[in-house]
Amino acid sequence: MNRATPGQRRRSAALAALTVAALTATACAPQSSDNSSDKDEKSGTLRVWLFQEVNNKPKEDVVNRAIDSFKKANDGADVKVEYIPVETRAEKIKAAFNDPKSAPDIVEYGNTDTAGYVKDGGLADITKEFGDWADAKDTDPTARESVTVDGKVYGAPYFVGVRALYYRTDILKELDLAVPKTQAELISTAKKIRKAKPELYGLAVGGAYTYGAMPFLWSNGGEIASESGGKYQSALDSAASQKGIKAYTSLFGDDNCPAAKCAGMGGNDTVTAFASGKAGMAIGGDFSHAAVEAGKVKDKYAVVPLPGVKEGDIAPAFAGGNNIGVLKSTERRTLAVNLVKEIAGKKTQGELFEAMGFLPTFTDVRKDAAAEQPFIKPFIDTLASGAKFVPASPAWGQIDASLVLPTMFQEVVSGRKDVATASKDAAKKMNDAFSSAG
Repeated sequence: MNRATPGQRRRSAALAALTVAALTATACAPQSSDNSSDKDEKSGTLRVWLFQEVNNKPKEDVVNRAIDSFKKANDGADVKVEYIPVETRAEKIKAAFNDPKSAPDIVEYGNTDTAGYVKDGGLADITKEFGDWADAKDTDPTARESVTVDGKVYGAPYFVGVRALYYRTDILKELDLAVPKTQAELISTAKKIRKAKPELYGLAVGGAYTYGAMPFLWSNGGEIASESGGKYQSALDSAASQKGIKAYTSLFGDDNCPAAKCAGMGGNDTVTAFASGKAGMAIGGDFSHAAVEAGKVKDKYAVVPLPGVKEGDIAPAFAGGNNIGVLKSTERRTLAVNLVKEIAGKKTQGELFEAMGFLPTFTDVRKDAAAEQPFIKPFIDTLASGAKFVPASPAWGQIDASLVLPTMFQEVVSGRKDVATASKDAAKKMNDAFSSAG
């Protein structure tokens, strides 16, 4: 899932307690169950759970229009929508998988949750319906990957989010610095800004900013994990991954972003530092635009794709976002699939972009959005260059909640472990999780 995931927001001071809580929650999670319904009623009320946004009214307006369109096309059908908190989604949704009577027919879920929810037996396989859907042919490959487990489709992509490089145009001009075109230039430019203006972070980074760190790992040829025969093995301790980890952690220090302040920072913290005028650069998402516009740096910044190792390359970004799925327990499968197509269709995604800034998952709708709002072009270019996703394993939820990657970064930047040791220890934790997930 994109925006501020739990792993991004937490600070290092709460690591131990959160890890215990996460592991406890995992231990109590329901096992895979089959609550499939053999009914397919063509009338009645569909229950829908969608995520509550900070400013939810524009989303509600768009969704209500989609529902009105659905009801006109499906006589006798009604819809009841409940907006649920993102923070407690895991417990609420997994409980629904075990209690069909109180479960919704349709649910919005974070795209990193897909594999876990499939293993829990909660999401319906809609591969055929997705394949027959005219809109689906324009779904971008990474978004499609986020609803796919073992070749089967378990929902429709709802929106996608990626990160790029925000930088202060006024500061680079004042210091006569060029916009970085390679990863090495990015690191050296960050340190030049810090040296000239010690009151600023050169590039705001965070030890708990997993999705800001991943592009460094990927651009150096590393991977989070490898897959073979449906089984995953951590690749964090490979030579290429370690090179990427070293590149990212080299940004923690008095010459850029002091570890004492930055080790516990997550994605929101780094964007806030930039928006408030405390950093020369930051890695932020398309979804960060509104916050930056509302900050002190308005009219004094620009955005470009995060550079890769070689000039002209774009560092692969994590493709976050949300999906919409049908529960296996629904007694109105056909109606539920029809409503998913309406809520996650091209027309609605275009309206959601206008209302909320959510980046469409359809390439043609995204192209239209870019023509309307030029600020998203660097993010679209990043997606087009080949964004990446987390391992499609049910273990990822446990790995993310247990803060395996943030802990690794923080161990390195604090000096407690070197990169080789920290990555090897993190890889072992990941492999333990992969093994326990089956």
